[in-house]
Amino acid sequence: MPYENTNGNSHGAQRRGERLIIVSNRGPIEHKRDETGSLKRSSSGGGLANALGCAFDGVPVTWIAGAVSDDDRAHAAIDRRLDLANGSALQLVSPPADAYRLSYGTFSNAILWFLQHGLWHRLRRPNIHDEALDAWQRGYLPVNQAFGEAVAWELRASGARRVMLHDYHLYAAPLLIRRLQPQAVLQHFIHIPWPGPEAWSNLPRHIVAAICEGLLANDSVVFQTTASAQNFLATCAAYLPDVTIDDAAGRALRRGRRTRVWANPISVHPGDLEATLSTPAAQSYRERLAAPDGMRTIVRVDRLDPAKNIVAGFRAYDRLLQQHPEWLGHVRFLAFLVPSRTIVPEYRSYVYEVFSAVDAINRRYGKAGWRPIQVFHEQNRLQALAALTMYDALLVNSIADGMNLVAKEGALVNERDGALVLSTSAGAFDELRDGALPVQPLDVEQTAQALHAALTLPAGERRERAERLRQAVLRHDLDDWLRLLLADLAATEASREWETVAAAAP
Repeated sequence: MPYENTNGNSHGAQRRGERLIIVSNRGPIEHKRDETGSLKRSSSGGGLANALGCAFDGVPVTWIAGAVSDDDRAHAAIDRRLDLANGSALQLVSPPADAYRLSYGTFSNAILWFLQHGLWHRLRRPNIHDEALDAWQRGYLPVNQAFGEAVAWELRASGARRVMLHDYHLYAAPLLIRRLQPQAVLQHFIHIPWPGPEAWSNLPRHIVAAICEGLLANDSVVFQTTASAQNFLATCAAYLPDVTIDDAAGRALRRGRRTRVWANPISVHPGDLEATLSTPAAQSYRERLAAPDGMRTIVRVDRLDPAKNIVAGFRAYDRLLQQHPEWLGHVRFLAFLVPSRTIVPEYRSYVYEVFSAVDAINRRYGKAGWRPIQVFHEQNRLQALAALTMYDALLVNSIADGMNLVAKEGALVNERDGALVLSTSAGAFDELRDGALPVQPLDVEQTAQALHAALTLPAGERRERAERLRQAVLRHDLDDWLRLLLADLAATEASREWETVAAAAP
């Protein structure tokens, strides 16, 4: 079930001239009104859109994505199709605003996100089951229906067959596409963790069964880690009485359809990182962020999300300063926190928790010329990448992560043989364990000790660990991730064609 690495630089499994359909909640383009009120187009700030945009550079695609803002919907009312570079196109799906709000803000980013990241206890909602049922029926299903119909239309119009769906916003869409276009080749990559069957008992049983049924309409379902793939198969077995699971082969069989379930961890693009950091703008950020002589630097880069465990990371830093007063005035913590999902009440509450923790630590230890924690609360990827070049310790202590690309980016761009303090619950841990300093995410004391170790490792060990991290990322970069996905689609299509020929033979 683990991924298999390949060599070479081309996306060879994508046949020349063949169009691939990508489906995701957020696309590579967003619309905003300028000072005159005119709609202007710019690159999307979404992490998934950025990663996919880099991965599919040079591969002709039709990208089907949601009109996620009022300005996007205003543009979609005029023209739902936009031409992109290299013969690609973006097709906007614009479901009713109320349905999208329920699907995105309630069912996807509250209910599914918190459930799949082990945060169900943080959903302080008195009628959560009724809320889930309402958001599923009036939001998630209608939005998935709109996406499914858009994909089916594109398949008919373009003659394409291969569809790559992404993430948890679209669990129901594959079954809808399959009913409308039975011969489509469907693959679904899930970027977030998939917990075991017991976690799913928080939702009404018929909703979980429908999610499993929707995903098994794909020819393959791909996860970040083998553990998530195995948990998905176990969930299907627990909630669908007519499914047969082959754990050894990583397959599910239901009503005559075989679905391959496997792991292929997403990664980063070394060339893109190098080019980005070679710009004058990146150098300017590096100069502004440079540490004073003798100052060590701890860095974290995260969306402001409860799953990232930011407050516990600051508490660990507090413990570090308590237990090792020699660091007072000699280590700084740069926290790059990206605003996220502010429409979800639990996210707004977490922002308050985070900044309260920061204020308390800065008041307790700060002095003239030294502020223990500096927070950069903005979406600024270039600034964050510049900071990753200069950390002595990078803290990634998430409660759960599908992957965590910051850990991989840091491994490639850091120039100080910086140490990585990494949660064992981050998806990246499977690949980076040999070079990282592991921590249990809820263990504040252990995290404080790991930060001290990261700052005091002998130079030789720092170099060795940093090189192991770097090589682990280079063994399976973003091109490798994409190549394996495209090869999977090609193999499925070839198998489908062979079965058609065999059925027609006398």
